[in-house]
Amino acid sequence: MFLKSLTLKGFKSFAETTTLEFEPGITVVVGPNGSGKSNVVDAVAWVLGAQGPRTVRSSKMEDVIFAGSAKRPALGRAEVALTIDNTAGLLPIGFSEVTLTRTLFRSSGESEYAINGVPCRLLDIQELLSDSGVGRQQHVIVSQGQLDAVLDARPEDRRLVIEEAAGVLKYRRRREKAQRRLDSTETNLVRLQDLLREVRRQLRPLERQADAARRHDSLAAEMHALRVHLGGREIAGLRARLAAA
Repeated sequence: MFLKSLTLKGFKSFAETTTLEFEPGITVVVGPNGSGKSNVVDAVAWVLGAQGPRTVRSSKMEDVIFAGSAKRPALGRAEVALTIDNTAGLLPIGFSEVTLTRTLFRSSGESEYAINGVPCRLLDIQELLSDSGVGRQQHVIVSQGQLDAVLDARPEDRRLVIEEAAGVLKYRRRREKAQRRLDSTETNLVRLQDLLREVRRQLRPLERQADAARRHDSLAAEMHALRVHLGGREIAGLRARLAAA
């Protein structure tokens, strides 16, 4: 698996659509200062899902959109498409090439993502890349000073970096997600138990009322039967007196 191509449009200094094609092995991007070499690296980090503007050397995320120049007006969106050669099948998707696309709109400040042209969530891209060791938090991009920062970091922070580089990050995410679901389930269970106790508390007087209603219905039925019986006897007596008269 290797990076096959990178297409930038409206991203930082790349106002025009620019495509860089790569071959297997080592590729070096060279050029004078200010030619956009660092912006190429920023584009890779950005399309992989970078969320903090500092990750792409910006004060706010909208700064990655071409801001205009003396000859060109500012653009309304930035788009980066990264194509990965997946001939080896390291990515769990049935394509020999996988293109990840991210588009940011200046008007809304929202990003849209796509895998091979199909709209998706950032989470879908993260899940796709998690088993390959490629992702926005898996240290595939090492910036200047980052190694020194790791060496000077606290032991627990250094361990976190090593775990992420070793691919432990995806399992920790899944564990944390499962723990959140478990906590939510336990909270819902406590609420359900509280509701059940309240229902039981209200059920006792309702049962007494239901018993009284059933007793009332039974007595009303008996009274009706007695009235019918007495009415029948009274009618029979009246008929007898009429016959005797």
